[in-house]
Amino acid sequence: MIPAPAFAAASAAFEPEWPPPGAAAGAALPAPAAAESVRGGAPPAPARHRGIHKIFLGFAPGVGKTYNMLAEAIRRRQRGEDVAVAFVETHGRKGVLELVPELEVIPRQIVAYHGLRLEELDLDAVLARHPQVALVDELAHTNPPGLKHAKRFEDVEVILSAGIDVVSTMNIQHIESLNPVIFRLTGVQVRETVPDWVVEKADEKVLVDVTPEALIHRMERGDIYAPGKVPQALAHFFQPRNLLALRELALRQTAEEADLAFAHLPGEPAPAAMYERIAVCVGGNETGQELISRGWRIARRLRCPIYILNVRTLSADDEPERLAANLQFARDLGADVVTREAHDLAGGIVAFAREQRITQLLLGLPRHRGWREFLPSSLLPRLFRELPGVDFHLVALRDEANHES
Repeated sequence: MIPAPAFAAASAAFEPEWPPPGAAAGAALPAPAAAESVRGGAPPAPARHRGIHKIFLGFAPGVGKTYNMLAEAIRRRQRGEDVAVAFVETHGRKGVLELVPELEVIPRQIVAYHGLRLEELDLDAVLARHPQVALVDELAHTNPPGLKHAKRFEDVEVILSAGIDVVSTMNIQHIESLNPVIFRLTGVQVRETVPDWVVEKADEKVLVDVTPEALIHRMERGDIYAPGKVPQALAHFFQPRNLLALRELALRQTAEEADLAFAHLPGEPAPAAMYERIAVCVGGNETGQELISRGWRIARRLRCPIYILNVRTLSADDEPERLAANLQFARDLGADVVTREAHDLAGGIVAFAREQRITQLLLGLPRHRGWREFLPSSLLPRLFRELPGVDFHLVALRDEANHES
C-alpha cells in the first residue's frame, strides 16, 4: 500500500457510457492497432515474450493512482528505462499536469464521434514507438465505435503481447465480479468493467490508499473535480458510507492477492481449500448475478472449482431473459455453467452435488423475506438430509420488490 500524494489523480470511478460528456481536453497525448479481440471469460494464450503488467488500483477518483503511476515512471526514466505515456487522463488536476511534461508523450488518435473530436489511445503509434514501458490510464475505458477494440484493456493486451511493459490504473468497482456488489452498496450501476482474469493475470497490483476523510477534504479543496461539480459529488458518490464500503472492497482485494501470491511461493504446501468444490444455484431472477458474484469471490479466495447450476423443472417460473443474462455473467467470469432438467428442484441439486462431489452450496433468498416463504418447504430439509457432507450458504439478497433502481 502506498500513500497518495497531496494532489489527487486517478481514473474516473464510474466512466459514462458512450458518448462521453464532451470532447477530450488536455495536452496532446496517444492510437488503435492490431490484434484480435480478447473479450470474454477466458484470457488469451500467453505470448512468448510478454510484457510485464502493473496495475495501480484504487477505490475512488482522487486517491492518487495516476499521480503515483507518473511518479514511478519518472523514477524509472531517471534509472535509464525507456518510458513513454501511451494515454494519461489529467482531468485538469494540478499534480498530474505538473508531472506529465517530464515524460515523453505519444500523440493520441483523434476520433470523430457525434460531432465531437475525441482523443483516444493510438495503439498503432504505441507499437511503432515500442518503448520499454508504456503508461496507460483508465484500464476500464470504453473505446468509441470504429476503433479496432471495444475496450482499452484489449489494447493493453496487444501492447503486452508485443513485449512492452505496461503500467495502468483502475478502480475496484470496475472488476467484473464485483459489479453486483457495487450496485447493492452504492446504487450505482457500473457500465464499464474489466474481466477478472485481466486483473488476476497482471504481474503486480499496487493499492493506492487514502482515508475517506482525506479524500473528501481533497474534493472540498477542488483537487479532484471542478468547483461546480463538488456539491453534487459530495451529496452522491462521495458520501462517507460509499467511500468506506469501496475502500473495504479494495483492501480485501489486495489481501486476497497477497494470499494468492503466498500460496504460489516455492515450497509452500497446497492449501486444503483446493479440495473444496462450490456450486451456486441460480434461476432467472434479478438477484442471480449478485449470488454468482458472491460464490465466485469465495471460490477465488479458496482457489477451488465453482459451478453455476440451473435446474429446470416443469414448475419453474424463471424469466428467460434474466436467466440468460445471469448465466452469461457467470461464463464471462470463467465459471462452469451447468443446466440440468429434473422432476423437482431438490432432486436436481442433490444429483449434481453428488456427481461433482460438491462441498459448498450457495442458495439465495430475499433479504426481507424468510426462507420458509421463499423456498419450497421441503427443499432445505431434503438437501440437509441427502447431502450431509455439504456446507450450505443461505445468502441474503436485496429484495426485488423493495429495490429502487
